[in-house]
Amino acid sequence: MISRILNPQNRSLVRGNTLVLASFAFAYLLSGFPNDRANPFLAIPACIAIIGTADTFRCLRRQQWDLYQAGILLCLYMDLLSICLILFLLLYPYMLWLTGEH
Repeated sequence: MISRILNPQNRSLVRGNTLVLASFAFAYLLSGFPNDRANPFLAIPACIAIIGTADTFRCLRRQQWDLYQAGILLCLYMDLLSICLILFLLLYPYMLWLTGEH
């Protein structure tokens, strides 16, 4: 079972969700959120989250519609939200006009 999850040739919903959530947690810790500081290394978790989203997208079956497909769509929405939050943590410290600082 473990080797099947780690094999990138097989479709794995667990692997995709784990990549996205782990990259979001790492980005949150790396940014030090309440005291946002500019950190260009946040691009690494953003790329990993995009790879995890692509892995989740691979699990969609195009022929039929069922509750499994609906669950995958919810996972894709969660992935999209995580990517947006990671990009926010990456780009917000560089937007000084938005914070009112000079």
